[in-house]
Amino acid sequence: MLTAASAVAGLALPTGMTLVQAAPVVSPAIQGGNAGHYRFRVGDISATVLSDGLIGGPPRVYASNAPEAELQEVLRRAFLPTDRLTLNLNTLLIETNGRRILLEAGAGQTMGPQGGRIFENLAAIGLRPEDIDVVVVSHTHPDHVGNLRTADGGKAFSRAAVFAPRADWDFFVRNDPDLSYMPVPEDFRRNFAAAIKRSVEPVTNGIELYEAGEEIVPGLTTLPAFGHTPGMANFLVQSGNGQLLLTADLAYHPIVNVDRPWVPGPDRDKETALASRRRVFDMAAANRLLVLGFHYPFPGLGRMLKTDAGYAWVPVNWQF
Repeated sequence: MLTAASAVAGLALPTGMTLVQAAPVVSPAIQGGNAGHYRFRVGDISATVLSDGLIGGPPRVYASNAPEAELQEVLRRAFLPTDRLTLNLNTLLIETNGRRILLEAGAGQTMGPQGGRIFENLAAIGLRPEDIDVVVVSHTHPDHVGNLRTADGGKAFSRAAVFAPRADWDFFVRNDPDLSYMPVPEDFRRNFAAAIKRSVEPVTNGIELYEAGEEIVPGLTTLPAFGHTPGMANFLVQSGNGQLLLTADLAYHPIVNVDRPWVPGPDRDKETALASRRRVFDMAAANRLLVLGFHYPFPGLGRMLKTDAGYAWVPVNWQF
């Protein structure tokens, strides 16, 4: 059963990774820019990927055990910079049974100035933050909860019930988390932890805590995907014969965590995370599931292909 339960100075790593105040800010529209939303259907459910923008950092952070020469070559062959890996923020809006449900709140500007675009992308499809009925986060890292707080400290999605995994809430919010496992400087870790607590302050009263494996609403089930954080969940959206699997942070970028088996540095329990990654990717490949990767190149949709060496990411064709 589901139960209710000051700004930080910006930190910049030498390679450009940043962590700044949690404050959803509507970015100015980019003249001549590309779409930040992508519509499709899952059975009878209307679904829209809403970009919250971009974050990123040193490739080594996201491929912690990669041989350096091989990592550099893989990035070059993919026509990617070798000094910074850019990650997308792909939130998902589903509309079902008269309710609008947002899966992942996004970063806001907690991890750099290129986040916080979900609000302008909601506006582009004719919606406001108060039109959202439910927000469900897979885990409580800042790039998944940053938009829960407005710049003045209010609740950004004013009407929404907010759901978070209980184990993450206990670890990150109710306690002072030990983040020594994260391959970043100590001051970044401190600000990372502070950004979490600050982002969730407006929803602390009335937060709905769930255990991975529970159904949030009909058609939306949480799946255990522990390891990256103590309570991280994946989401399975189902309607009729349609299914969509959201893999959260099981992998950051398909080039380094799917097509190559390299281990993300921010995984708290790397062995458990690896087991979760293999189990979920095997399920996705065996059942030919449509998959949404939170940090994958927008719109983040594709399928997992099982190969002799592991897995391969196959992006879907763009639907017009």
